[in-house]
Amino acid sequence: MQIPPNQLVAMVIAISFASGLNVYAAVATLGLLSHTRWLVLPASLHLLSDWRVIAASVVLFGIGFFVDKIPALDLVWNALNTFIRIPVAALLAFQATAQMTPGEQLVATLAGGTIAFIAHGGKTAVRAAVTPSPEPFSNIALSLAEDFGAVALTWLATWAPYIAAGIAVVFIVITLLMIRFVMHSLRWLFRGKRKPVAA
Repeated sequence: MQIPPNQLVAMVIAISFASGLNVYAAVATLGLLSHTRWLVLPASLHLLSDWRVIAASVVLFGIGFFVDKIPALDLVWNALNTFIRIPVAALLAFQATAQMTPGEQLVATLAGGTIAFIAHGGKTAVRAAVTPSPEPFSNIALSLAEDFGAVALTWLATWAPYIAAGIAVVFIVITLLMIRFVMHSLRWLFRGKRKPVAA
């Protein structure tokens, strides 16, 4: 059964954002849903239902679950995952839209990577702002919210793709505004630290 193009695009938007938050959670969720027959993936994504892919995703999700809760170490983890989340999201979008024309597939691939980049960038910016806090609870709460959000958004995308895409778009807008605010605040901070040299 082929997924209608509009639904497929909505799914790509939601799952790309989820991948930017936690790609291992998104891949594991898709794989488990497909393996248990709750979801029929396009033929080009059947690899996700392979137990080896599911097991690898679950193991990496487990490692990240603990590492991501440790201040400072979470920034290193997120920096390393820049080279995984964005390419995997783009690859998922590419494979998911194999039934479309080459031009549409290229646009979907670029959109998937860009959406994941926005989600990943917003997540990293928030973590950088929270990490200096002496208490660990904010960091842990943020990490749990990201883990839950990635799983929930991926799951929602499989049965209510338009709602999931709408939620993702709202968070994309919020993330872009937040990144702009953080960048503006950092510029203001560094300008404030520059003291004029006495004559």
